[in-house]
Amino acid sequence: MTTRRFPYVTLDVFTDTRFGGNPLAVFTTAEGLSDVEMQALAAEMNYSETTFVLPPADPANTARVRIFHRTAEMPFAGHPNVGTGYVLAGLRPEAGDVLRFEEIAGLVEIRIERDTEGRPTGAEIDAPQPLQILGTLPAEAIASCIGLAAADLVANSHLPTRASVGVDFTLVEVTAEALSLALPDIATYRSVAEAHLGAGDRLSIFLYARDGRHIRARMFSPLSGTWEDPATGSANAALAALLLSIHGGDEARFDVIQGVEMGRPSNLHLRAWRTAEGIRASVGGRCVPVLRGEALL
Repeated sequence: MTTRRFPYVTLDVFTDTRFGGNPLAVFTTAEGLSDVEMQALAAEMNYSETTFVLPPADPANTARVRIFHRTAEMPFAGHPNVGTGYVLAGLRPEAGDVLRFEEIAGLVEIRIERDTEGRPTGAEIDAPQPLQILGTLPAEAIASCIGLAAADLVANSHLPTRASVGVDFTLVEVTAEALSLALPDIATYRSVAEAHLGAGDRLSIFLYARDGRHIRARMFSPLSGTWEDPATGSANAALAALLLSIHGGDEARFDVIQGVEMGRPSNLHLRAWRTAEGIRASVGGRCVPVLRGEALL
């Protein structure tokens, strides 16, 4: 039997320090892989997400990119786009500084950041959809999911709010002291998801504590296989858009630190702005390569 070989690279995203940030695996030539094989490889890599690069349906775009976490495919995610853009900018210099990825949630634009010698250092991406606010969840229920009391949540700006710029997160402001104390409870997570969402695996809770434009954050999605995520670009972009919608103005910028409690500090830069279609958002940061290899199938 002929062995099929599929090259991949791994990198750390939203950091300039190796073994910080959020790890990502990128299969750079994924033609020939089935859906089942992509899902199996994502589970084998055991990162929060793994991407698979395919030829675009429209040759005007750079690539079609599929994103899988450990148990399912994602319509969009932040750090996989930043990292995949960084990788392809190094592999395909002819692609230029603006890449366009076809994804389930829509077309994602990636702007490559380079050093003075022209080498890629990171990327900024625009989320594919304007802000959608999908409703609120009870503070007591959300607090119990993450081992906190309702008094630890800050409700001055908003209640726990489901929001999306391509994928759905529950955004929850907490006190700075409570942020480091959060600890998911799987049984409570499952019962709250079933009671309020009617589904068992899409309750992703993004906690943040804010000091002006500076934010510290954590994200838990244990029912989908990610106990905690060191950097969640899509959730951060949704947060930037939500805050702009609440506090007004034409544009807002934020700097976020996430992953500190995991020992993988991540630095994300956010921007949200108003358009005729609604509030849009972007997220950016730096990347560091780590490993290179092949999958044998």
